Amino acid sequence: MRQKILVVDDERIICQHLKRVLEKEGYEVEIAFNGKEALKVLEAKQFSVAVVDIRMPEMDGLELLDIIKNKYPETAVIIMTAHGSIETAVSSMKRGAVDYLAKPFESEEILLVIERVLERLKLLEENIYLKSQVEEKNRFGNIISQNHKIKSIFDLITTVAPTDSTVMITGETGTGKELVARAVHFNSYRKSKRFVTINCGALPETLLESELFGHEKGSFTGAVRQKLGKFEFADGGTVFLDEIGDITQTMQVKLLRFVQEMEFERVGGNSTIKVNVRIICATNKNLVEEVKKGNFREDLFYRINVVPIHIPPLRERMEDVPILALHFLRKNAEKMGKDISAISQDVLDKMMRYRWPGNVRELENIIERGVILEHGNTISKLDLPDDSRENVKKTVDITGYSLPQWLDIYESNYLREIMAKYRGNVASAIRQAGVGTKTFYRKIKKYNIKRSDFEEGQ
Repeated sequence: MRQKILVVDDERIICQHLKRVLEKEGYEVEIAFNGKEALKVLEAKQFSVAVVDIRMPEMDGLELLDIIKNKYPETAVIIMTAHGSIETAVSSMKRGAVDYLAKPFESEEILLVIERVLERLKLLEENIYLKSQVEEKNRFGNIISQNHKIKSIFDLITTVAPTDSTVMITGETGTGKELVARAVHFNSYRKSKRFVTINCGALPETLLESELFGHEKGSFTGAVRQKLGKFEFADGGTVFLDEIGDITQTMQVKLLRFVQEMEFERVGGNSTIKVNVRIICATNKNLVEEVKKGNFREDLFYRINVVPIHIPPLRERMEDVPILALHFLRKNAEKMGKDISAISQDVLDKMMRYRWPGNVRELENIIERGVILEHGNTISKLDLPDDSRENVKKTVDITGYSLPQWLDIYESNYLREIMAKYRGNVASAIRQAGVGTKTFYRKIKKYNIKRSDFEEGQ
């Protein structure tokens, strides 16, 4: 993707010269002969760098610099001046310029300055991006489970992540499809690049096309400037297309072409743009049935369903309810500054009898509400939806578990509760449990219970 540079100078000869020099190096260059012209160009296109002369009629370079930093902060500004005093340079840098050039200068000098600025911007962008992702617990730290099906998904992620194969994640709403997509990305060689998410079901067709492929200025009403699409923005990284089953037939055709060729044109544009991204899709629909009904293209289905990953609903992995509840409890208690470290057995019993139609997302929301409303250090009351108590026997099929599995669930929960009660003090927990030291350590190892998770300040 070519970097766009705007040159602003009231001396036309300088503008034309810099345009030739920069275009020869592969940059896309626009020129403006005063501040007002520059602002019109900036309204229409997004630029990486603006090279601005400080002495211009009507609006000088420092005034233009202030406007650019306020309205177009993504554009770095380099100041040019024939009056290259230290005071001018310091003033422009204090107001947000990233570098300056004293006229007259050689062509090689401006090329070096622009290269340096672009490299600095790239590093800054990558650092901001990586910080915003908070590492995302690179491995599987955000996917918490003891269930054998989820553990097999971990193995599959480890296998597929290093490849470029398209992944299709299926599962009910709230099961954690985006977490799995992020785990694939952060275990791949693309992990230092962008992970971009778009909810296909939340946007109408015309807006979705613009979001994915971008658009040119004037391509439709409201398109007042050029816009990069998600595929172009994520070049080198991963694009996660959530709710892929909701896109229209027309969008399916356009997406098929992109998945096959990795190229596209912006809406209203003629230039073909090639990118290199990994596609991960997700849906809560049965796409096989949608293909049979004629709602989803068979050729697109086979293109995006190279590696299928199905996430089971929470009701099919009830052993995860206690550990997830404790995880969300700690997370929300820390966020709200509350000293809440445990969930009462009565509340846990109710949670184990509930069907969780909203899956992990519903569990997280209910625990958050419980933390908000709790005034003690143990959640002793949790308001589950009304119908959960009326249909408790119908909604939970405990016969789906063997007796040893069911006992493991409660034993694991019990051990976590007493470890929380004694804040990781193993000696006190052993006395409470009434078992031998070796037995206790064997059991907490079996359930992956770590003392450090319960110690004061954790």
